[in-house]
Amino acid sequence: MKPENPSQLPARAGMIAAVYAALTVLCLTLLQTLAWGPVQLRLSEAVCVLALLTPAAVPGLAIGCLLANLLGMAISGSGVLGLLDVVFGTLATLLGALWMRRFRSRVGIALLGPVLANALIVPAYLPVILAAYGFYVIPFTSIELSGSYMLMYLFGFVAIALGQAIVIYGLGLPLFKALKATEFFKKESR
Repeated sequence: MKPENPSQLPARAGMIAAVYAALTVLCLTLLQTLAWGPVQLRLSEAVCVLALLTPAAVPGLAIGCLLANLLGMAISGSGVLGLLDVVFGTLATLLGALWMRRFRSRVGIALLGPVLANALIVPAYLPVILAAYGFYVIPFTSIELSGSYMLMYLFGFVAIALGQAIVIYGLGLPLFKALKATEFFKKESR
């Protein structure tokens, strides 16, 4: 699955990073807590399916996530707490993209990568960030952020996994099928 011209990989990675970062910042701005709160529907995650089509997506998605989280930190003024998302959110995106690339021949399994990586990593630090923003009770529940860490983590795991699955399978899979048929990716996805 070599690309026709390996010298195009850095440019593709840059384009993917820009698209992911721009969509994430747009989601953070328009959807607000629905993009970063205890229940997340970050629509920009749909572009993670690009890892199925090109190796350039792995660094592109990681760099895009890093940039988006840095921009999100600057926009929100989260300070040091935002670094948790910069480091661990970027790690989750990188691991999810690597998983997708590794299992690209089995699309259903590959799509689990970003779902599981985010569901396992993000709930580990999210309660700290949410408490700093004044979330003391998880919406629609009576779970207090000052309560049991394990209960918060389990809620976060389920909520993040559900949001990721909706975006990855509901938006990303149709996007993958549409992009796979284009000339831009045909040569690479053979």
